Amino acid sequence: MVCKLMKKGLIGAAVGAGALALIFGTAAPSYVKTAFHKARHSVKGSVPVEFEIERARNEISALKPAIEEAIEAVVKAEFEVGNLEKEIADTRTELNIEGRALQARNEMLKSGDLHATGGGAYNVNELKTKLAQQMDHYKLVKTVLAEKQETLKIRQKNLTTAREGLEAMKTARRDLTARVEGIEARLNQIKASRAASEFSFDESAVGRAKQTVSELELKLEQMARIDELKGEFSERGFSNPVDPTRDVTKEIDAEFNSAPKAEKTADQF
Repeated sequence: MVCKLMKKGLIGAAVGAGALALIFGTAAPSYVKTAFHKARHSVKGSVPVEFEIERARNEISALKPAIEEAIEAVVKAEFEVGNLEKEIADTRTELNIEGRALQARNEMLKSGDLHATGGGAYNVNELKTKLAQQMDHYKLVKTVLAEKQETLKIRQKNLTTAREGLEAMKTARRDLTARVEGIEARLNQIKASRAASEFSFDESAVGRAKQTVSELELKLEQMARIDELKGEFSERGFSNPVDPTRDVTKEIDAEFNSAPKAEKTADQF
């Protein structure tokens, strides 16, 4: 079953690759790569800023173990340097004591006074042999002291490097923390500005509304004036030219026979 699925998957991939090669030719890998990068950037661009801030904080918090390791390294280096400095001091003391003893026995050999301080005496051969052994040991200790001093320089340098690294990590953590806090503050400011803009007036929208209302008022005034003019025109009607010789009064009297009746009634009274 698994083999069949793998076989189908391989066949599907081969068919897909063949289709891409058929469509785009030799440029198919470039198209696939471009599409992949575009999709990745698209997905990354859709991640909320709050999530990215939290991710940055987690990465900064992840510096804590590294800083703790650096602190342990500094403490260890300090102890190593301190112990080595003590060893060097002890070796110097030992070397000084051996040097004084060598010088004293050498004076005994040169003066011929072979009596030891605590009693007894050395013969010349014994004293020379002892001096030779002590001189070899003195040189050995001196060589060891020089090696320890060189080792101390290296450890002191390592300690300085460890301290500088620790301080650099601490400084980086402080700076990164401050930068993230600044980003968050800026984000909150942007959010507040956007929230405030939701309640502010859009001047362009207000201007368009004012223009629309003014146009409506003008249109209504025009309509009222048109109706007014139409009313006056219908009341007056059209005025035809009048013949100057025409007696309109007689026409009206004749039409209604009003004037003679009125005169007759007056004479009767």
